[in-house]
Amino acid sequence: MIVRTLAECEQSNRKITTETWDSTRMLLKDDKMGFSFHITTIYANTETHIHYQNHLESVYCMSGNGEIETIADGKIYKIEPGTLYILDKHDEHLLRGGTEEMKLACVFNPPLNGKEVHDESGVYPLEAETVV
Repeated sequence: MIVRTLAECEQSNRKITTETWDSTRMLLKDDKMGFSFHITTIYANTETHIHYQNHLESVYCMSGNGEIETIADGKIYKIEPGTLYILDKHDEHLLRGGTEEMKLACVFNPPLNGKEVHDESGVYPLEAETVV
């Protein structure tokens, strides 16, 4: 059995921070569960270009507000507590933080190693340096 708290993970190298978001990676590839699980904060009034070409992601909004815009068709979807969005087709999108930061629970398949950040195309590499 694996037991971790968000607080202890936030105080470790499992927390990755960028200009527009931070992500605490609570479950990673090395845990051998077949997926990874993260608690991510999207900062208010920010925009992040994302295009997971190597991963599928499911995202559940726990608090805050924002929106997601799909690049292919320009559709905009409101995100608020209770919203689940699923990037089942490697959807290229813009994720925007609203007037308050959003707390999201995220699941990735295949699982992340833990050090991934978006490259210039919004992609996470298939393999990144592993968190120890």
